[in-house]
Amino acid sequence: MKQLDSSFWRVAHDREIELHKRSVIMAIVNVTPDSFSDGGRYQTVDRAVEHALQAIADGAEILDIGGESTRPDAASVSPAEEQARVLPVIEALSRRTEALISIDTYREETARLAIGAGAHIVNDVFGLQKEPAIAALSAETGAGLCIMHTGRDRQKLDDIIEDQVFFLDRSLEIASAAGVLRDRIVLDPGFGFAKETPRENLELMARFEELHRFGLPLLAGTSRKRFLGAVTGREPAERDAATAATSALLRIQGAAVFRVHNVAINRDALAVADAMLAARNDASKACRDPSDPLATL
Repeated sequence: MKQLDSSFWRVAHDREIELHKRSVIMAIVNVTPDSFSDGGRYQTVDRAVEHALQAIADGAEILDIGGESTRPDAASVSPAEEQARVLPVIEALSRRTEALISIDTYREETARLAIGAGAHIVNDVFGLQKEPAIAALSAETGAGLCIMHTGRDRQKLDDIIEDQVFFLDRSLEIASAAGVLRDRIVLDPGFGFAKETPRENLELMARFEELHRFGLPLLAGTSRKRFLGAVTGREPAERDAATAATSALLRIQGAAVFRVHNVAINRDALAVADAMLAARNDASKACRDPSDPLATL
């Protein structure tokens, strides 16, 4: 696969981050009692902030703050409860770090308040299709969008990539109609979100390159997911090595952003993948025909 050119993800508060040239890690900060892997560990503001700052020290450049578990069959929370969990954490982090802050929500109200508190990105697990007003909010504020594919609450197409295209094309139509610029958007194929079997998730990994048809940066969110447990036989907290393996494999296929629980192990795996890609790129340049006018570029 040809390595993608560098590009910038432009986000709220006049910030941006370069993608593709190197891997970018988004750290998961769950301010929830019931997330599948680390529920309750960072439920207080102090613990969540401490965890987030350690993630930055370990190599994260984006912090994804969530106040409602998105695991299968998780109980929903009210907007007020979600906001009470996440807003103090975002406010505290915006004072203490220059890292980009993402709010993991599908609610426009929560997203608006989070951006006001200092967040730069909205990570919507329903791909703008539950509350399309999030797209208008992005256009208004300049917030970055992570638009995720999901198969929940609908009938999926049989082919896994055709279903990605069917769903994400609709999401991108919503974004375009609201006036969201393409340099604000990253797409997430939604590993584990109504991909019913380990095989379905593994096929999505194997065919990940086909998602470059959208011409947009891609985020990989495999961290500690159930399909990795099926492959390794390990419980969620023991799946970090498997996650790092998927991160490296998906980096080779062009993923730009990696949403993970354990930043340090994924940083190392991605450093190796980035170094290999750089070596391959250098080798490709060296092998060009000297008569090629592009050979000296």
